[in-house]
Amino acid sequence: MVATSATSSFFPVPSSSSSLDPNGKGGNKIGSTNFAGLNSPPNSARMKVKPNAQAPPKINGKKVGLPGSVDIVRSDTETSSHPPAPRTFINQLPDWSMLLAAITTIFLAAEKQWMMLDWKPRRSDMLMDPFGIGRIVQDGLVFRQNFSIRSYEIGADRAASIETVMNHLQETALNHVKTAGLLGDGFGSTPEMFKKNLIWVVTRMQVVVDKYPTWGDVVEVDTWVSQSGKNGMRRDWLVRDCNTGETLTRASSVWVMMNKLTRRLSKIPEEVRGEIEPYFVNSDPVLTEDSRKLTKLDDKTADFVRSGLTPRWSDLDVNQHVNNVKYIGWILESAPVGIMERQKLKSMTLEYRRECGRDSVLQSLTAVSGCDMGNLATAGDVECQHLLRLQDGAEVVRGRTEWSSKTPTTTWGTTP
Repeated sequence: MVATSATSSFFPVPSSSSSLDPNGKGGNKIGSTNFAGLNSPPNSARMKVKPNAQAPPKINGKKVGLPGSVDIVRSDTETSSHPPAPRTFINQLPDWSMLLAAITTIFLAAEKQWMMLDWKPRRSDMLMDPFGIGRIVQDGLVFRQNFSIRSYEIGADRAASIETVMNHLQETALNHVKTAGLLGDGFGSTPEMFKKNLIWVVTRMQVVVDKYPTWGDVVEVDTWVSQSGKNGMRRDWLVRDCNTGETLTRASSVWVMMNKLTRRLSKIPEEVRGEIEPYFVNSDPVLTEDSRKLTKLDDKTADFVRSGLTPRWSDLDVNQHVNNVKYIGWILESAPVGIMERQKLKSMTLEYRRECGRDSVLQSLTAVSGCDMGNLATAGDVECQHLLRLQDGAEVVRGRTEWSSKTPTTTWGTTP
C-alpha cells in the first residue's frame, strides 16, 4: 500500500472511467494514459494547460488559488460530452501523503535491516561498559574501573606486561581524582594545589602480582587513598579478574607534594588538606610494607649494566618529567634475558629519589642473587637489586624485584 501511494505521487494512474473509442483506442480524457490526443486535430476535444502549471492546493478539502496556479481550459465539446472522472482514494489523499509515504518506506527498510542483524547472547565475561571511565563505589570512597587486556599489551608469554599493570594503576588514580571533581589543572592537582603550583610525586611503590591477565581478559581495578604521616598520602589498588573475582594484583604507594616551579618537596597546605581529607579511607595498607633496605649498587656490585638510556618525547608527562611507569621499563633493561624468558615478576619495590627530564642520560644496573645464572631453567625464586641513575651518578630509582618460574606455555605459531 505504501509503495502504491509513493508511486502514484510521481506517475499518473489510469482512471477506471477511461473508455475506449469504437476503434479500440483510448480517448484523450483526463486520467487516460493514451497520448494520441497530442496530435489530434484542432477541433477535437483536448485539454490546454498554461506554462508553469501545478496541481491546485487544497485546505480542508477546498481548492485554494495561488499566484501562478494552474488554469485548465477545456473545450466546449469536452466539457459537455464527458463528465469529470470519479474521485478515487489516491486523488483524495492530502498533499503531505508523499512525505508520509517516503517516511514509511524508509522506516520499513530500516526495520528490515535491524531484524537481519545477527544478535548473539553476551558471554559471561563481557561486562557492561568495560571501557568506561569508572565509578565511585563504597560510600564514595573507592573508585572502580574496568580494563580489557588488548593484544598489544601482552608479551611473548601471552600475559600482560608489568608496564600494562602499572599503567592501569596510574590511570585509575587520575580518573579517581577526576570523577571526585578535584581536578584543578586536568592532571592530578586539586584546585588549591593548582593555585600554589603544587603537584603529586610518588616516593615509594610496592606491587605484588599473584597472576597476570591474558589477552581478552577484563580486569576490575579498585583504588582509594589514606593518610600517610603528616605530609603524605597513601594510595592503594586491588586488581581482580572480572569474570572469576580472583585477586590478580595488590599495590600500595606513598605520595608527597612538590612545588612545580622550584622542584622542591612541600608540606601539605591546610587548604589542600581540606580538599582531600574527606576522601581518606581509614584502613590498613592492602600490602604489608616490605621494610627491608634497598641496596645501593655501583659498577663493582652490579652484575649487569645498560648505559645510554634516554627519554623519548612520548615518555614525558604533562609536568615535563619522565612518566613513572617508564622507570620500570628502564630498570628491567639491565635484567638478564634468561630471567625475562624463564621467570615471571611476582613482586617489586621501588624508591623514587629523583626525577629526570627529556635531556637526561641514564644507566640501569642489576645484581642477581639466589640462583645460578647458568641454570635458570631449574632455578626457583630469584631476587634482583636494581639502580637507575643519571650519567653523573645521581640516583633516580632504587628497586628490588622477586621472580618465580613461569608455567610452560605453548609456543606461538605451532599447530595443535
